Amino acid sequence: MELSSVYISSQILTILMYVTLGITYQVKSRKKLLLLSILSNTLQGIAFFLLNAKSGLVMCILAIIRGSSLIIILDKIKDENKAKKAYLGVIVLFYICSAISAIYTYEGILSMFSIIATVIYTYSIWQKNEKVYKALGTPVSICLIIYNIFVKSLFGVILESAVLICSIVGYIRSILTDKQKTFIV
Repeated sequence: MELSSVYISSQILTILMYVTLGITYQVKSRKKLLLLSILSNTLQGIAFFLLNAKSGLVMCILAIIRGSSLIIILDKIKDENKAKKAYLGVIVLFYICSAISAIYTYEGILSMFSIIATVIYTYSIWQKNEKVYKALGTPVSICLIIYNIFVKSLFGVILESAVLICSIVGYIRSILTDKQKTFIV
């Protein structure tokens, strides 16, 4: 790992991405979560491009398209049944595109951890249960720590570890909030 200006730039973008991603585990609004997710994927996509991390870059591009599609559905389709079908269609298409891209970006088993993480994350933002989103942050983070080791992103490893902690804390906060509501009633 050479400390070139390209590498340093990738690490600065990675830091900005992880700040944004960490915030997603603390927000309650689905739309804000999706917007922050698009921003974090944009920053990470550029960082992966600079690191020549092909599967990570492709997953970020697909994730930006996925997030944008989910926001459009959220804003435009008010009928809940139609929205559910539209969401499901986006997710199925995303999974198909992810599988196809895995074939073309394969650089060894470790390159697949980006795809596994993105597939899990996609499910977590598709469903509406905030606790499931926060709980699935743990396996997503573990996969991305492995992928960041593979692409030699030092700050990716360090900050993904911090996001792992944020997701665990957010999940625990959700559980404790529910328990407090139960005792109040």
